[in-house]
Amino acid sequence: MTTQKKTMLATLAAILIVSTAVFASLEISQGAYGQQAPVIPASRERTVSVTGSATTSVTPDLVTVQFGVDTEAKTAKDATSSNAQMMTDVVNAVLNTGITKDEISTAGFSIYPVYNDSVPDPTIGVHKSVLTGYRASNTLYVKTTKLSLAGNVIDAATGAGANRVDNISFSLSPDKQQSVQDDLLSKAVLNAQSRAGKAIDPLGQKIIGVKMVSLSEFNMPPVPMYYGAKAMADVSTPVFAANQDVTTTVNVTFLMGDK
Repeated sequence: MTTQKKTMLATLAAILIVSTAVFASLEISQGAYGQQAPVIPASRERTVSVTGSATTSVTPDLVTVQFGVDTEAKTAKDATSSNAQMMTDVVNAVLNTGITKDEISTAGFSIYPVYNDSVPDPTIGVHKSVLTGYRASNTLYVKTTKLSLAGNVIDAATGAGANRVDNISFSLSPDKQQSVQDDLLSKAVLNAQSRAGKAIDPLGQKIIGVKMVSLSEFNMPPVPMYYGAKAMADVSTPVFAANQDVTTTVNVTFLMGDK
């Protein structure tokens, strides 16, 4: 046998040995992976869905008073000018109660024509709209954490010329609302966990994990508001706010397994 043939045979033998080793390594690797525990398909998961809730009584720490000045005049300019002067007096009076400029904001301003259509046209006997003037309306908000000043703000505003008090509402400041919401969410989740555990215990099951949590919106109904009659000119209007029950809910889907 020639030297060239011997070299070719040796090369082929080496390739065969290497290939055999590679295939053997792959078989061992596949066998090792095949021994891992199979993953349970999602369709075979055992779950229980529960709604948890939490409620607390909250004392409002923010009050909003909405009031305004309406004026009428023959011309739009006169109506606006008169309104501006009266509102300036109102704002100054409110500031004297202890409210700051940062706590006052404009809610809206409008001016529109006023018509009188109650007088029929003498020639045809048909009601005809007649322009009688213009009305300017300016509305302000006072939003403050100084709840005790609510009555004083109303009295100062109306005493200086405000002829509308549209609304008084109590609510939570952003910081307090966030704090209450976070606290309620954790309690609602714990309530859901407790309810789920009690529901599946008679079935010989236990909670082994959580699949999904769905959070609800923070719910705080309008706080009741009470007005007291003003008995004397030098006594401020009493305004009272009651505590309000605040509730939040969560929907939790738990994974369950045998005990």
